[in-house]
Amino acid sequence: MGTGVGITAPFGRLLRGLRQSRRLTIEELAEASGISGRAIGDMERGRSRRPHRGTITALAQGLELDEAAHADLLAAARAARPGARPAEFAKASPHTLPRGVRDFVGRQAELAVLRALAHEAAEGQAVAPPAAVVSGPPGSGKTSLAVRLAEEPGSPCPDGAFLVDMRGLDERPLPAEQAVAGLLGSWGVGDAELARLTAEERLARFHEIAAGLRAVLVLDNAGSEAQVRPLLPRAGGLLVVVTSRRALTGLEGVRRVELGALSPQESAALLRAVVGAGRVDAEPGAADVVTELCGHLPLALRVAANWAATRTNWSLDRLAGRLADEDRRLDALSAGDLRVNSAFALSCSRLAPEAARMFRLLSLLPGGDFGAAPAAVLADLPLADAEDLLEELLEAGLLMTSRQDRYRLHDLLRLYAASRRRAEDEEEVSLAARSRLRHWLLDTAVLAGRWHEPDYGMPPADPGRLVALDDREQAARWIKTEGDTWLAAFREAAAHGEHARVTEVAEAMHWFSDHWVSWGHWVEVYERAAASGAALGDAALEATHRNYLAWAYWACARRHDDAVESATTALRLAGTASDVRQQAWAHAYLGWLRDTVDDLAAAADHYRRAAELFTEADDVNGYLQVSCGMIRVLRGAGRAPAAVETFRGIMDTLADARHRDRIPPNVREFTALSAVYSVSFVHLDEGRWAEAADALRSVRGQFDDRGWYKQAGKVHLHLAHALARLGERAEAAAQYQAVLALESRVPADVRDEAHTGLTALTAGRPVPRIRFVQ
Repeated sequence: MGTGVGITAPFGRLLRGLRQSRRLTIEELAEASGISGRAIGDMERGRSRRPHRGTITALAQGLELDEAAHADLLAAARAARPGARPAEFAKASPHTLPRGVRDFVGRQAELAVLRALAHEAAEGQAVAPPAAVVSGPPGSGKTSLAVRLAEEPGSPCPDGAFLVDMRGLDERPLPAEQAVAGLLGSWGVGDAELARLTAEERLARFHEIAAGLRAVLVLDNAGSEAQVRPLLPRAGGLLVVVTSRRALTGLEGVRRVELGALSPQESAALLRAVVGAGRVDAEPGAADVVTELCGHLPLALRVAANWAATRTNWSLDRLAGRLADEDRRLDALSAGDLRVNSAFALSCSRLAPEAARMFRLLSLLPGGDFGAAPAAVLADLPLADAEDLLEELLEAGLLMTSRQDRYRLHDLLRLYAASRRRAEDEEEVSLAARSRLRHWLLDTAVLAGRWHEPDYGMPPADPGRLVALDDREQAARWIKTEGDTWLAAFREAAAHGEHARVTEVAEAMHWFSDHWVSWGHWVEVYERAAASGAALGDAALEATHRNYLAWAYWACARRHDDAVESATTALRLAGTASDVRQQAWAHAYLGWLRDTVDDLAAAADHYRRAAELFTEADDVNGYLQVSCGMIRVLRGAGRAPAAVETFRGIMDTLADARHRDRIPPNVREFTALSAVYSVSFVHLDEGRWAEAADALRSVRGQFDDRGWYKQAGKVHLHLAHALARLGERAEAAAQYQAVLALESRVPADVRDEAHTGLTALTAGRPVPRIRFVQ
């Protein structure tokens, strides 16, 4: 009987039975599989933890099992699993550093250069903060070096480390503007604030925050100077490390660190770290051959070494022979002009068929990291099976871990996997897998996006769903985490002329898009959707998406003229289609756009017409939104009583029992918050300090909770001003201090006003008057 530790007795009995049916001794199975005899004996007696899938694959190959028997052996081992790992996606920031390699060796001279730069940046010794460009061929360990620097104990960068994949080799490299927006989000700048900033203002905000950080920022896999030049620090203690295959000679004032192949001594040290010093030192000649056949490149060496590490009975001479055979067998290298394919080919040749198939299919995923669910869909497998295969590839060194429960395929391995897929799989198989993934991604995007839509909410229960979508937070996290993958599927659907599908996905994202204005792709999404509406010949549908596009042009790209043109076109199309609701939305967007350029009379006309049309269409949610906009416009026009009356109308509508079930909780909460915030400015303008204080107290903390720190800072600031004029000096001082506690999360002018007010209070002077800007 088994001991109850790890592997259950049925697995041990099955393994022993299979070995004995083939009349193999433990030693003979060890020789055939590369798994040590002691490990096999422990497994058979139930004294071992459940082995990795790669170990089971090696045993199956040594036993020469067919696929059915291999699956039975795997299922028996899996029976010890206490429960399947939940299909979660990373909750960490998308710019969290990936986990560094455990067996990092060498590169001490290069590390010393970067370490000195980090100290120089942290201590502010230079006129401008230093920056470094780490360049070298693929597989030379550029990213590993940068991550190693950030992970070193005693780092002079107490504020941490951040990594942005610049995707320099992709068809669409990451623009600097998008990198800036993503980093600002990771540094605590709320999406609502980002939505109100131009690209130039976002960049200024980036440099303002960066100047106060002592941290490392890795701009990984950069393709050009233009991508990274705006992100180089201007002041402070932030060290920027750029990794690139190119030297990026157009960048000035940076320290260049070039990586080539490892030295023979460093290559041997890497083998020792992975395979074991005893085995390497026992066969120095064979070790030299292995490192030579791997081109002394860390990636290839690690792949070969990981393969050998699981086959303890194999000599390095045998490994070298296999590598040499693969090197001779391969034709021109498909993954570049480097001697790395032999290591990749050897590892792939020892994978189970399903794992090898998974490896090939992963080349169909868009660049960047990925979770188990898309891999399961590509391979058409249950999630648990896909996770096992990914772990086998990870064990073989053919995958890397990224963030929590996320994987990453090195671009060199991606090229190799694609070459194997083209050579071994029928084109129909690849097309079917790609189509399967596209449909799943878009189906899931629709479900996740509709969580935020008033008429949908939580999707129906589905025990077969591969990702958790049980609340709005999970849905939003999936949309953001898998943004690259579902957007790629969306583009593919548009390219295939799947116009109804394109408009369905874009519609589902409409209510969510306000929560992720900084993403950078909403203009593209709604341009494609509007084009699909036109292709379908559906004027009302095209009008809908041109309305959304008007929002995207202004909110996301500050393209005011394009936004006005899009909303005007939507109004014309909606009129042609007799769609009252879309006519109302077109007027609502035009009112908003006129308001942004202080054309208050035109804005009021559009808002008034929108309110009439929303009432005709019985759309209470649209009516509430334009009413909130009307408060701002009436205040700007000096019509304070009308603004207050509009506010009261909004609150009466929210309280009306007839509308209780028609206004979703999130819309209700946001409408009340927006209306109270807007009317507080009317009270402040009029010097009605008690009414202003009551209004601001009622919304205090709500913007903070949403991460909208600019508005949060203004609530605290204006509440402090009102309280100071009411003589409540202690509470006023506390509110000024609350602004200052937000530090760089609020703009400098807001902090300056708070500091001025607090200084005046402390000195017993009157608080200066300010202009209340919404």
